[in-house]
Amino acid sequence: MMFPAENLRDWRGHDVIDPAGKKIGSLEAVYVDTATDDPAFATVQTGLPGRRRLLLVPLADATVGPDHVRVTCSKNLARKAPAIELDGELAAAAEPAVYAHYEVPYTVGAAGERRLARR
Repeated sequence: MMFPAENLRDWRGHDVIDPAGKKIGSLEAVYVDTATDDPAFATVQTGLPGRRRLLLVPLADATVGPDHVRVTCSKNLARKAPAIELDGELAAAAEPAVYAHYEVPYTVGAAGERRLARR
């Protein structure tokens, strides 16, 4: 099920869970594909107070429930994903590593522009 990025923003702070129902963390922000403006990845806040970080998880085929967003990757895979600081933003140079972690093909725009933009 694909849903517009603006609807996903309504889910900030809600749980992000894996296919088995295990909580990965809380939805913090959405990164859209700059070519299509479709949601591509979410930043998910995880960790203990004082050691929190943002993980990136793919939103392809994600679904929403009454109080959560269910993604298709496992909690274990997500926990090993590239992370950014709580007040940070994904650097353009880090984009290929995020895609590679989830074995998703990565290509830059025709003029070399970024693939992801935070919404």
